[in-house]
Amino acid sequence: MATKICFIIWVLFITDTVWTRSVRQVYEANDPEDWMVHDFHCPRECFCPPSFPTALYCENRGLKKIPAIPSRIWYLYLENNLIETIPEKPFENATQLRWINLNKNKITNYGIEKGALSQLKKLLFLFLEDNELEEVPSPLPRSLEQLQLARNKVSRIPQGTFSNLENLTLLDLQHNKLLDNAFQRDTFKGLKNLMQLNMAKNSLRNMPPRLPANTMQLFLDNNSIEGIPENYFNVIPKVAFLRLNHNKLSDAGLPSSGFNVSSILDLQLSHNQLTKVPKISAHLQHLHLDHNKIKNVNVSVICPTTPITLPAEQDSFSYGPHLRYLRLDGNEIKPPFPMDLMICFRLLQSVII
Repeated sequence: MATKICFIIWVLFITDTVWTRSVRQVYEANDPEDWMVHDFHCPRECFCPPSFPTALYCENRGLKKIPAIPSRIWYLYLENNLIETIPEKPFENATQLRWINLNKNKITNYGIEKGALSQLKKLLFLFLEDNELEEVPSPLPRSLEQLQLARNKVSRIPQGTFSNLENLTLLDLQHNKLLDNAFQRDTFKGLKNLMQLNMAKNSLRNMPPRLPANTMQLFLDNNSIEGIPENYFNVIPKVAFLRLNHNKLSDAGLPSSGFNVSSILDLQLSHNQLTKVPKISAHLQHLHLDHNKIKNVNVSVICPTTPITLPAEQDSFSYGPHLRYLRLDGNEIKPPFPMDLMICFRLLQSVII
């Protein structure tokens, strides 16, 4: 039991780490003694706070071009402008950049000069949300840890785009125009440390192929996915958070073992076409099945077998299925609700019907 609790704590810690581990790293300011050697020039279009000498604020200024970036800058804020291009020249001296925010501009793939981004050898965070990109930009620096491309027009991922991004932990491609033909079997090859992949709000009909083995969070809401291949989760044995809300999943489209995957802790299947509760793992903690077509709950089928052999001295209550939250509203379930559900899932704290 202690081992399992430690695993859950580790998963939650890692989830938070996807967003924060590099933030801690990049927010370590330069040694004050080192600042003296830097040029404190500030582009007239921007603001350079004296208390934060490594930051350059150029957002909300109607800029059409990126100004020359001083060498001391780590954090560059250019969001909500009218920028169409990313040329190399403004970044010639910006060798210390860790963070670039270019959200809400008018950047196209044709506007990105080939070496403009790849030359930034220390870049960790790149925000390009709400632009006009039609494919994932490439080449990108090997150092990159987070790539945010939500709400563009991305429909293509050129071969080899991710081949050198072994440090990337988060890839956000939600709300784009991805179809199944955007992916090859080796599309994600190279993403050895990817933990979160978000492809919600695209036009996928199938699960993306050959995901990185370290993927822990997979978000595929609001697509048109109809089924999941048998043994699909074998290649992502660490997946803990799986969201497939608002798709077209039916009973026939699920593998025979359902979602009986020991790593999954949170499973969301709301707004699909399921008529019965799929098989689940004893380790699952949160299950969302609201707004499907489920008519009854057959506890004898869905109740997982105890995952661990009970030591003689241990209370069996602690070793049963771990489900704590179950949502079933918006289905066709009629009372009475089976009370043996509570006998199987003794840790249930919330059931919504």
